Amino acid sequence: QVQLVESGGGLVQPGGSLRLSCAASGSIVSLSAMRWYRQVPGKERELVAQITRDGSTYYTDSVKGRFTMSRDYGKNVLYLQMNTLKPEDTAVYYCNADRLGSPSLWGQGTQVTVSS
Repeated sequence: QVQLVESGGGLVQPGGSLRLSCAASGSIVSLSAMRWYRQVPGKERELVAQITRDGSTYYTDSVKGRFTMSRDYGKNVLYLQMNTLKPEDTAVYYCNADRLGSPSLWGQGTQVTVSS
């Protein structure tokens, strides 16, 4: 079974950058889709970005042009490069993956705080 572990979060000033990683215990090649979500306490969990098996990507409007999602098949890692960070990007970021015929997978989350 593939397991997901996020890392790379931290404190950054507005306009700065962070690179989040989602490390998988198994191959990510067979996953039908992988996603990054984020959640602020008291608010709904929000889909940030998605990549499908064929490489197609989706980004929510608020992060388009600033965030980039990518995969390293050799290391079985999903990345989220976050540039030009804004205070409203502050949230816990979660990695998520779909498997055909199986329940979705979730990581434990990593905190991103954008503040001066």
